[in-house]
Amino acid sequence: MTAREIKIKEENRARGVEYLKKASDNYDQMLAAFAASNWNAAATLAVQCAISSADAICVYKKGVRSVSQDHLDVCDLVAGLPLEGAQEKSRQLRKVIARKNLVQYECRSVHKADADEMVKVTTRIYQWARQTIG
Repeated sequence: MTAREIKIKEENRARGVEYLKKASDNYDQMLAAFAASNWNAAATLAVQCAISSADAICVYKKGVRSVSQDHLDVCDLVAGLPLEGAQEKSRQLRKVIARKNLVQYECRSVHKADADEMVKVTTRIYQWARQTIG
């Protein structure tokens, strides 16, 4: 069995900072939504922040980002980064992205406990990206 190829787009590595800015905007709004007890918005913004953080670090370190229809493919890109903690962050990212359909497309509202967990995990991913990119 051969490894599945992830659809990627090459980008100038300096643009990683621009993706980090998007992650930062989503992060700030995620925290504000959580503080306002808006669990649906907090969870949606957590997903967006996690994906933008992953894009930022992949572009910054390797000059590529995932353009796959499957958002989980970005987890494999993160796992392949030559960085300490990349495997762990890939697993954390997978946890957040796995909830994307529930959060954004199903009729059930997000509960406080779910939003809390997503915010905590996304914070770890975002802070890792910020520390790496600077």
